[in-house]
Amino acid sequence: MDSNNIPLLDCPVDYLIGDASGKVMNEYGRFPCKIQCGVYAYMVRGTARATININEYTFSQDDVLLLEPGSFLLIHEFSEDALVYYILFSSSFLEKNTFGNRMSLTALQLRTPIVHITPEKGSVIVDLYNMLVKASNTEPSMLSSQKMVHVFNLLQTTYSEYAQSTDEYVIHPQDRRTEIYQDYCQLVLKHYHEWHHVSQYATAMRITLPHLCSSIRQASDRTAADVINDAIITDAKAQLKLTTLQIKEIAMSLGFENVAFFNRFFKTHVGATPKAYRAAE
Repeated sequence: MDSNNIPLLDCPVDYLIGDASGKVMNEYGRFPCKIQCGVYAYMVRGTARATININEYTFSQDDVLLLEPGSFLLIHEFSEDALVYYILFSSSFLEKNTFGNRMSLTALQLRTPIVHITPEKGSVIVDLYNMLVKASNTEPSMLSSQKMVHVFNLLQTTYSEYAQSTDEYVIHPQDRRTEIYQDYCQLVLKHYHEWHHVSQYATAMRITLPHLCSSIRQASDRTAADVINDAIITDAKAQLKLTTLQIKEIAMSLGFENVAFFNRFFKTHVGATPKAYRAAE
């Protein structure tokens, strides 16, 4: 399959069903992108590493992935033998059918966006994928956007059932530090473009700043500030590579009123100025 058929930001049509090899996926590992569409993917074979939002994950055969709209994706490496089946739903399709909140709810119920399933269940996904590919390739296509609403519901239900049957991936009662870390990460992803200080999050979460900082450190071996900085830098990199916005505009979209301060911040964390990073291959 031609790599040009894999949209980086959004699906150009209501839905897209396809596959990608490890070689093709590695072409997209140079910089992060922000995914506007909804993504369901199945790892047929091989392995991969990628950062989703602010956490790094490892994928292997028989892993099912859900990416909700607004997710940041940075591919680190796909093995050469990797093969991924995917079904994408455009942002406009999800908005028209009011599916966005449902995807988010499913993702929030999990420790990770990945569910590992048995080979038997994987074979069902492969059969479903092949059926959908065949139906979409008929002339005229048997898969209208209206029919894909039912496919979305099927995928959503199946994904949730897989998650609930895979104990290690479902959130259960846990220690308070881990709960604080997960709540903090969700809040950062929602407000990093306007809140740059850990104290703002502590206030919103109604806990003391020292307690928040120590909980994040103990739960993740990262500082609370690192989580905010990673989110800002990921967004900045994506905008620099994937848009023609002026650096000043990008700085303002990320909550920096002074472009010089944004330049210093970016260089401190990336090792290059925004202008140099944008120009680099």
